[in-house]
Amino acid sequence: MPRYKLTIEYDGTPYSGWQRQENGHTVQAAIELAIFKFCGETISLGAAGRTDSGVHALAQVAHVDLTKDWSSAKVREALNAHLVIAGETVGIINVERVSEHFDARFSAIGRHYLYRIINRRPPAPLEAYRAWWVKKPLDAEAMHEAAQRLIGTHDFTTFRATQCQSKSPVKSLDSLGVVRKGEIIEIRASARSFLHNQIRSFAGTLNEVGCGRWNADDVSAALAARDRKACGPVAPPYGLYLTQVDYPIVTGSGREMPSMP
Repeated sequence: MPRYKLTIEYDGTPYSGWQRQENGHTVQAAIELAIFKFCGETISLGAAGRTDSGVHALAQVAHVDLTKDWSSAKVREALNAHLVIAGETVGIINVERVSEHFDARFSAIGRHYLYRIINRRPPAPLEAYRAWWVKKPLDAEAMHEAAQRLIGTHDFTTFRATQCQSKSPVKSLDSLGVVRKGEIIEIRASARSFLHNQIRSFAGTLNEVGCGRWNADDVSAALAARDRKACGPVAPPYGLYLTQVDYPIVTGSGREMPSMP
């Protein structure tokens, strides 16, 4: 059966997250219904990550096996047509034919996330459900300095949701940076994989640093505590975006090379 890699963009506001569930409409269910309407097949998508309710994606990745050998362009155009008709805030931005060995989740070698904070006193109606509105002035440089304490391989129990299903709290964080762009503060994180709520926990904790309630040493102490109670407040979901998923590039010789972010 031909396998297709889907690169997906979505506004997560109206959805109960990515993963299909009995109660609540999800991104996965919306795409699976579009596939059924396109070719009559009932399938289950595999995805690179299960984003929570309200979380957005610029480049979520999923894979699907279809019975017929459709062209990639046909799959993309047909799915988008059905998603638009259904009024979904989901777009299939690219479709590729891939090897049967490709798995959107297990083949991934890197994931990249962005967390957006709009930092100004007046309300930001155009950023509603697109960024976390924080009224108190934030020191982005102090936030960035504190963020460097979290890079590396650590037990991230402090920054892990209690319902996280990962077998281990130990993860390797490749990068975590904070920059200000006018009224917007961007927190960008990269790693092979993340724990449930890890980035939102980082964002909430770094916000404490930005407003002066914490400093970099407090962040180090929270990490060392390995205790969920030591974490700062968890930031809301609507500021979070899955921006990219990396996969090995297979060269002409068959050798796998890491893709570049």
